[in-house]
Amino acid sequence: MKNESIQSYSKRITQANPTELVVITYEIILEHLDCAWEAAEQNEMDKFQASINGAINFLKELIVGLDFQYEIAAQLMSIYLYVNKELLNARRANKPDGIPGIKKVLIPLFTAFQEVSRQDQSEPVMQNTHKVYAGLTYNRGDLSETYINADQSRGFRA
Repeated sequence: MKNESIQSYSKRITQANPTELVVITYEIILEHLDCAWEAAEQNEMDKFQASINGAINFLKELIVGLDFQYEIAAQLMSIYLYVNKELLNARRANKPDGIPGIKKVLIPLFTAFQEVSRQDQSEPVMQNTHKVYAGLTYNRGDLSETYINADQSRGFRA
């Protein structure tokens, strides 16, 4: 994953509510899968392995975050376990053959969570962070990000 992507995800995570965090996690997994595919096409198998490992790690975050008081969690768990098995097979075989099938499973879930996220009006999970506001500046096409209250302490509150 590229540094620009990591920075972008980091900023979004600080402002995200619980369902937005799930959406971001799906985006990261899908980006890792795209990177793995590209690495395999370029025969860069170390990058392929690293990208598959990244997808597995973020899939584990989805698994850990399941709340089994809801019936759908058990269904999601079986889907995630299937995807995990396919990722492990791809890593073991050192081939990207399973990636299209994995994406075929994950993209509809990603789309569904995007829709849920649009309806979720809950507060961000991280409360003591800088607010980031982005907009176009007077320079054509430049994106300017502004941190509000940047001088305040973001440490622990008593």
